[in-house]
Order: sequence, then C-alpha cells, then structure tokens
Amino acid sequence: MERIICLLIGHVFGLFQTAYFYGKAHGIDIRQHGSGNAGTTNTLRVLGTKAGMIVLAGDCLKCIIAVMIVRMLFGAGHPDTIYLLCLYTAAGVILGHNYPFYMGFKGGKGIAATAGLILSFHPYFVVMGVAVFFGIFFSTHLVSLGSLLVYLGFVIEMMVCGQLGVFAGMSQAHLNEMYILSFLLAALAYWKHRENIVRLLHGNERKTYLFKKNKKEEENH
Repeated sequence: MERIICLLIGHVFGLFQTAYFYGKAHGIDIRQHGSGNAGTTNTLRVLGTKAGMIVLAGDCLKCIIAVMIVRMLFGAGHPDTIYLLCLYTAAGVILGHNYPFYMGFKGGKGIAATAGLILSFHPYFVVMGVAVFFGIFFSTHLVSLGSLLVYLGFVIEMMVCGQLGVFAGMSQAHLNEMYILSFLLAALAYWKHRENIVRLLHGNERKTYLFKKNKKEEENH
C-alpha cells in the first residue's frame, strides 16, 4: 500500500510540467518548437539559458519535494524501506512528467526529474551524478550522452551501494526490488532517448551550449 501511495504522491508532483507552463507564460507551446520535447534542453535552446535553468530547477524541485514529503510520512515508521519508497516516489514523478494526461501524454524525458531524485536520494549519488554529467557535458556538449551515462552510473551505483550495506537494514528482497526499479527507470530513459541514441551512433547528435559565446569559440577552432 505504501508503494502505491508513494507512486501517487510522485505522480501528482510530476504532472507539474515546468517547461510547458513556462512556455505558455511566454506565449508559446514548447512542444511546437525545437525538438518538440517539453524539457530543460529544448527550453534552453528555444527560450535561452535563463529559461532552461528555471525549467531545470522546477523539474528538479518537484521530485525533491515529493521525496521529502514521503520521508516525513514514512521515514519513522519504515526506516528499513525508506530508500525503496523514495525510489517509488521518484518513479511516480518521472512517469507524471513524461506522460502528463492533460498534455496528451506528451511530456519530457525525465532527466531533470531524475536529477531531483539523485540530489535527494543519498549523498554518494550526488557526487557520482554531478561528476559524470558535467564531466561529459563540458567535454562534449552532448546533454543526451551525459544523461544516459548518469543513468548507467545510477544503476551500477545502486547495486554496489546496496551490496556494500549503504542502505542499512534493508533486506536482500527489498534491495533486489530497488535494483529492478532502478533498471526499469533507466530503460525508460533510454527508450525516451532512442532517437538521440541513433544520432549519437551516427555522430550527428546536436550539441547544447549554455552561452552563445562558447558555441562561437568552438566553431572557430
């Protein structure tokens, strides 16, 4: 029952589509511009760096807040499974973000919401997520590659931390459930990025720049 409640809490928060509402506030439907994706990267490309950062913050925060609520509701009564319940909450956020019913189930790809999960889950995951994503992004300017590698690292670190006892008190059955859920979230992310993966394999994935100056400097080299 707790799992269902956590999924529902997360789903409600996930339905707040930051990119869509921000775009509407500026007179556009973000899904009709750029890549058509209602997420941080497309917002950054279409509306600029400031808009992209606002959307990133909004989509991160909705997952962080949902996880915080679940920790307050279930932390004391379920200390041995709280990490699992937080993961279910994040899954609800990501599903709500990716498939909002009021937008015809056409939302984002869940990466900013996943960033919120990583930031609110465990300090070890923050270090890994930040190092991998920004290391890849600043060296390649490929948001999709950084996002996909973060998810790969997330699944691997989840299993390593679980088997090393980082999630103290959790049974092996619950750990296995957490591993499976992590893998399913990663599979969803890879599915949502399937077109990006094809472009990455062909070497024609579009690069993203935080500032136009950076783009011009690279083009001049």
